[in-house]
Amino acid sequence: MKQCAGQIRYLIAIRELSETDEYVKSVSISRHLGVSRPSVSKMLRCLANHGLVYEDYGNSVMLTPEGEKAVEEIFSSFTEVYTFFHKFLKIPAEEAHAQAILFITDFPDETCERLKHIVKRTMKKRSGN
Repeated sequence: MKQCAGQIRYLIAIRELSETDEYVKSVSISRHLGVSRPSVSKMLRCLANHGLVYEDYGNSVMLTPEGEKAVEEIFSSFTEVYTFFHKFLKIPAEEAHAQAILFITDFPDETCERLKHIVKRTMKKRSGN
C-alpha cells in the first residue's frame, strides 16, 4: 500500500524517535514534526486503521510488522535521496534531511527510483567496485 505524504512523514518520525527513545510518545512526535498533539492523535488513528501502528498508542507508539515493512521501503528511498542532497550537493545534514523527506513525499516514485539508481551507481564507482 502506498502511503500519503503525511503518513510517510509520521512513519519517518516514529522510526527516528524510536532510535533514540525506548518509548515514542505522542508529545515527542508533536515536537519532532512541529505539529499539534490533536494532529498527532488524528494521524496515529489513521495509521492504526491502516495497520501500521498498534491501536494502543496512548502510552507509546509502536510500529506493527506491516508498519516496519512500510518504513523499510520508505527508508530505502530516503537514504539515497539524503545522500544525494548531503554528499553530492553539500547541503547541511539537517536541511538535507528535511529536503529528502519533501522529495520522497512530493515527487513521483519513478523520479525517486531514478535518483536512487544514479546515487547507487555513482557511489559504487567512487568506491572502486
